[in-house]
Amino acid sequence: MTSTAKPRKRMTAAERRNQLVDTARSVFADRGYAAATIEEVAAKAGVSKPVVYEHFGGKEGLYAVVVDREMEMVLEVFSRALLEDRSKTRIEQITLALLTYVEERSDGFRILTRNSSVEHTGGYSTLLNDLVGQVEIHLESEFENKNLDPELAPLYAQALVGMVAMTAQWWLEVRNPPKEAVAAHIVNLSWYGLIGLKENPVAIEPSQRSEPEA
Repeated sequence: MTSTAKPRKRMTAAERRNQLVDTARSVFADRGYAAATIEEVAAKAGVSKPVVYEHFGGKEGLYAVVVDREMEMVLEVFSRALLEDRSKTRIEQITLALLTYVEERSDGFRILTRNSSVEHTGGYSTLLNDLVGQVEIHLESEFENKNLDPELAPLYAQALVGMVAMTAQWWLEVRNPPKEAVAAHIVNLSWYGLIGLKENPVAIEPSQRSEPEA
């Protein structure tokens, strides 16, 4: 009997590269940079090691591409959330955008937040700096409209992004409450603090602080 099976379509170079990146993302997330090997990536992708080396030069190059793609994805969803006109809704959308990314691409987020020995890939700290820069621009204009010092926008941008980013890392493992509820609580904390900002807040004097309970 003659076989009617069609020959498997050969991948283009771009398709193969994307396949290898997706496979490597899973391997790096499961095993970490140090323990992951080109052999494992190649085996899971169904190719030989030289194919991986041809596309990326080695494990470090492959890891750098994986990290860069994940960073681009987070920046894209974050930037879209910043387009919301109302500030309160914008904070909620930013939080939801990051939590949705964490939910749908947990392996990618684990790679970004995990320390590695690859120095030039940037990683989570570089990503957070980029996000802070975007939020800072929006806060500067809002501070000016409210007659607040726009030079303080970097401080508040760091605080807002830090709050959302740390919450996302915590939620990655617990997944409870639902992301919509998490976003609502982030808004509850941040928005009602922002609308009540004082122009010149002062630290509490030691004499005004409550004495510790015995």
